[in-house]
Amino acid sequence: MSADNVRREAGLLAEEPSHVSDAFVEAASLEAAVLDSIAEGSDEAADSAADGQAGAAPAEPDDADSVETDSDPSDAEFAADTSLDADAGPDLDADASPGARPDGTAGMAAPAAPTGTMSAERVALKALEQRLLGGERKLRRREVASGAGLSLLSARKLWRALGFPNIGDEDVAFTERDQAALNTIVDLVRAGKLTEEAAISVTRAIGQMTDRMVVWQVEALVEDMVQNQGVTDAMARKRLVGELPSLVDALEEMLLYSWRRQLNAGVQRLAVRAEAGLASSEEGREGDEDDAPLPLARAVGFADLVSYTSLSRRMNEKTLAQLVQRFENKCAEIISVGGGRLVKTVGDEVLYIAETPAAGAEISLALCQAFTDDEILPQARVAMVWGRILSRLGDIYGPTVNLAARLTALADPGTVLVDSMTAAALEEDDRFVLHPRPAEDVRGFGEIHPVQLQRGSGRGLVLD
Repeated sequence: MSADNVRREAGLLAEEPSHVSDAFVEAASLEAAVLDSIAEGSDEAADSAADGQAGAAPAEPDDADSVETDSDPSDAEFAADTSLDADAGPDLDADASPGARPDGTAGMAAPAAPTGTMSAERVALKALEQRLLGGERKLRRREVASGAGLSLLSARKLWRALGFPNIGDEDVAFTERDQAALNTIVDLVRAGKLTEEAAISVTRAIGQMTDRMVVWQVEALVEDMVQNQGVTDAMARKRLVGELPSLVDALEEMLLYSWRRQLNAGVQRLAVRAEAGLASSEEGREGDEDDAPLPLARAVGFADLVSYTSLSRRMNEKTLAQLVQRFENKCAEIISVGGGRLVKTVGDEVLYIAETPAAGAEISLALCQAFTDDEILPQARVAMVWGRILSRLGDIYGPTVNLAARLTALADPGTVLVDSMTAAALEEDDRFVLHPRPAEDVRGFGEIHPVQLQRGSGRGLVLD
């Protein structure tokens, strides 16, 4: 969609009225004085700043809804854009904590009077924050939105897509890098390279994936310190602030490297080879199957640990963490070696896909055998179905996924089940042996004919 097709008063490109009140300037000056007093450790300067705050006119209560309704006509017009508002979710700014920041930390709208020099821990934390955020927080949300030529409501849609919580008008929560990031995504819409809907969806993907990645990385570092440095969990979390500065650049470099590699692989899977996959999935079909309209042909598999719930109840925190990590590591290794993709892990179950029925079968048999041979992990029930799927939001959907899940529940521990159509696609391949089982009535599918998959000729997947 080109910029000409975006209504300036109603779309992502809707502008905020250009004004910065005297109250903003006064509040910014006051905050600068307070921060200077903290850095210098001067009690005298702190008292002066506190006196200045006491003599200032009392601030109006922060009521985001009333502010936007009464003084922001572009936001009122934007509210009529139901498609984008539905995507962004309900406006909760009126309930936002006055001190909330985009990353969930306390804001600086009303700093307490400093009592002396900052502790070493606080100095280190402040330095780390400025390094990660690209500078000091000195912008309010309206200033950032106005700098990008957006209405506040438009900016909030993108911030919510990134996973930032709501903040108040007076919270100094943003840096110049926040301003640049907002300009980056908005410029793509202005140039007609992304529609508004695509911009919000792509932004949400970045927010959700990086949030999960950061949680994973922090917990991995904490766990490593607990195990190898002999410290408590609480102490490890405090030490992390001092350890991260030496890791940030390397982790950032690896993130960009991995993203580029994954994007290249994703283009090959989801664009270049998509048509060939659909053509190969036509064999044995009549054209009226439930998944016929879906755009991608994939082997969809589930592996489910047996008796995981009862086992987890008898384990302490450390043992359970080791079990879960061992399960996920083993699954990720086997699936990647087999040329598949791990879609997600949910507790004791892993969902994966492969581009051909043979690749899916190899991965399924390798997973089943690995858990059977493992001295710590219990056996697994595994099922795989070759069919068509819809890929959205980093997940997969469709009847093929649902049938694979149902078959997993029917499988005996240490076995792999496929459906009759998948069995037909594998029957000429001597690497696999197929044993039909009695028909089963499956909720949502009626009568199906499960087939047990076993190893035939060949070695199967070879792990290093």
